Amino acid sequence: MGAQDAALAAPSAPARRFFPPLRPASTPVVDARYWVAISLASIAGCNMGDLVSLYLHVGHWLGLIPLAALFAGLILAERRARRGGEAWYWAAILALRTAATNLADLATHTFGLEYAWVIAALEALQALTVLAVTPRPPEGRRPIVDGWYWAAMLTAGTLGTAIGDGVAESLGLGTGWGTLVLTAALLAILALGAPGAWRTRAAYWFAIVAVRSAGTTAGDFLAYHDGGVGLGWGLPLSTALTTAAFVGVLAAWRPSSAARADDN
Repeated sequence: MGAQDAALAAPSAPARRFFPPLRPASTPVVDARYWVAISLASIAGCNMGDLVSLYLHVGHWLGLIPLAALFAGLILAERRARRGGEAWYWAAILALRTAATNLADLATHTFGLEYAWVIAALEALQALTVLAVTPRPPEGRRPIVDGWYWAAMLTAGTLGTAIGDGVAESLGLGTGWGTLVLTAALLAILALGAPGAWRTRAAYWFAIVAVRSAGTTAGDFLAYHDGGVGLGWGLPLSTALTTAAFVGVLAAWRPSSAARADDN
């Protein structure tokens, strides 16, 4: 490893964190289980975001307030809990993904901004937040989930939502072909990052944005039936089923013995 790589891999000073990170026991190992779970969380969060804004009649803006309160409550509760657990991380991920759906829709649907401009602005913001994220140590199996990590995760979710909607709407691929194209891109990005266990900033965050993009078109494909495309399950059923699949995968696919040993 070169001097520059070593500098990037070294843990950053605590002063850069605007609140302390989650405990290791609350942070999942980044492996195949992680990517399957976060993909399902992305689909569920896409549907949940639309459900909050449309079915609760709060719109894209007001729906962000209870989601922000929920997220803050989860972070504070994890810090005060006697024991950590992955449920804190995954519940916060789902809350952020739901909020990201509303943020992207606020920009593109409520404010009517062009997808290209929204995506370009979010890409710039994503680059800035990712640079502030504390990198994993060379042998680290878990991300360091501090305040900058959550900021980058929210930005990635918003960017991925805009990309997914842009591919389906602006490029005219629809939710069906859009899901196929974006899923193929996701699998390619995951394959490229697998040899290094997605430890570098580029490998991890490109994959996160790709997960959010594919999850957006997939969630819309399940919930809606527009122009003869999509299963049309409706938001309540689609949200319930995708959330159940997300929780079921986490419950049935337990962390590896090596991951559990790291918690001790």
